[in-house]
Amino acid sequence: MNLKSERRGIHVDQSELLCKKGCGYYGNPAWQGFCSKCWREEYHKARQKQIQEDWELAERLQREEEEAYASSQSTQGAQSLTFSKFEEKKTNEKTRKVTTVKKFFTASSRTGAKKVPPEKVEKAMDQIEKYIMTRQYKYVFCPETTDDEKKDLAVQKRIRALHWVTPQMLCVPVNEEIPEVSDMVVKAITDIIEMDSKRVPRDKLACITKCSKHIFNAIKITKNEPASADDFLPTLIYIVLKGNPPRLQSNIQYITRFCNPSRLMTGEDGYYFTNLCCAVAFIEKLDAQSLNLSQEDFDRFMTGQTSPKKQESDSFSPDVCLGVKQMYKNLDLLSQLNERQERIVNEAKKLEKDLIDWTEGITKEVQDIVEKYPLEIKPKSQALAAIDSENVENDKLPPPLQPQVYAG
Repeated sequence: MNLKSERRGIHVDQSELLCKKGCGYYGNPAWQGFCSKCWREEYHKARQKQIQEDWELAERLQREEEEAYASSQSTQGAQSLTFSKFEEKKTNEKTRKVTTVKKFFTASSRTGAKKVPPEKVEKAMDQIEKYIMTRQYKYVFCPETTDDEKKDLAVQKRIRALHWVTPQMLCVPVNEEIPEVSDMVVKAITDIIEMDSKRVPRDKLACITKCSKHIFNAIKITKNEPASADDFLPTLIYIVLKGNPPRLQSNIQYITRFCNPSRLMTGEDGYYFTNLCCAVAFIEKLDAQSLNLSQEDFDRFMTGQTSPKKQESDSFSPDVCLGVKQMYKNLDLLSQLNERQERIVNEAKKLEKDLIDWTEGITKEVQDIVEKYPLEIKPKSQALAAIDSENVENDKLPPPLQPQVYAG
């Protein structure tokens, strides 16, 4: 594997996650780097511009048509009058509907109206979102009018083709040989996969947040220090590659379209979701330079001709004999066995110490109980005399009957 002497890690500055308009909220690749608020404003401006251009084009065409048919104006007078009346009626109807909708959504200006606290508004919005999206999920998730399914298949195919990517290539600061770290990685993968089973956008976002927190814990255990943002994004990319979540693009688009915008623009949920979007965008555009590989090695890995593990085993010179290769292979195996043996011995010593402590603890508890409740051994009581015994001095019983013999 041809790696550069200085590995370039995956770095995304905090400013790159924010809206490129500079409003301070988190942006999103699905909104071309804008937040939801700025995206709506830009989309509205572009739409108004397009409407204005279409209106100008329509006016120009109308003028040309009027000039072309100026000679036949007298014959078409009646038709023009009818058309103008129809347009006037249509405009009045549209104006009435717009006025009604504005009155419905405009806040009441009456003095008796009470201002609702933002917390209650947020809670009400969450409950409304849960009710509506649960009932409409099968209609609005990955609809046929979009290309979400096509994007899902493309991302899954891309992730399968990148199965050979190792944590070292992404500079992932996670050591999966540590049992606690391995458990955190499994939990993170489980959470990101579980996202597809949720129906409410808020619940899907919660799965992303739980996955991200497990990643931060895994990094913290490995490095024995708090994780940074530069460590988080490469690890998140590795988790996505290893888990290959189902319908990933559809879930991202579903959250983008229907989740409460305030959740995506601020807070930890918005931060983690923005990083997930960046991770997917990185995977889609991943190339040899991103992994510090030569283009030749990258193409060989993508086509399946070789893998990084095979490449490392074949890194010896062709002139080296097979015995030397086998010797280094055996030394590596012995080193791994030695590490495992040391780990087992340490665990056995720890178990022995725990057993000794447990035995001493039980012995001390028994001694304390014996001292607190001493055992008194009473002398053996004297047995009662039998009824037929000859010692009847104190029994006040008549003597036993003696057999008498009579002569016949």
